Order: sequence, then C-alpha cells, then structure tokens
Amino acid sequence: MSLPKGKHIFGTVKVGERGQIVIPKEARDLFDIKPGDTLLVLGDEEQGIAIAKADVMQEVAIKILKGLGGFKPDDK
Repeated sequence: MSLPKGKHIFGTVKVGERGQIVIPKEARDLFDIKPGDTLLVLGDEEQGIAIAKADVMQEVAIKILKGLGGFKPDDK
C-alpha cells in the first residue's frame, strides 16, 4: 500500500522511563530537525499528538496575525 505524496509513516517509537522519545532519523532528516532545535508539542484529546518545529509555527502564527490585521508592519 502506498501513501499519498507528502504523507509518511516513520514507524513506532517507545517512550522511555523519563518520558522521552527518539524521533526517527528519516523524520529528522526530512524536517531538518537538529540537536538544540525547539519543537512545539500540540495535543488533541480525540486525534492525538502533533510535533512541529517552533520556528515554522511562529512563521505560521505571524501570517495568521497579518491576515487578521493584528500585526503591525514594524513587528516583523
């Protein structure tokens, strides 16, 4: 079974005793996740957890605010 273009299944991970997981190398490479990067963890009780690079989410938030008129041109 092939996945639609741009969709990926990277496998499973186990949660360690300290609540940590390892992001699979293929996912780190594809999304350019490097040591020291800040990730944003989002949750939906019905759909689950999503992880995104914080800088990408900041760019999205700025675009949304600009679209709503809540962002001044000198802000960024």
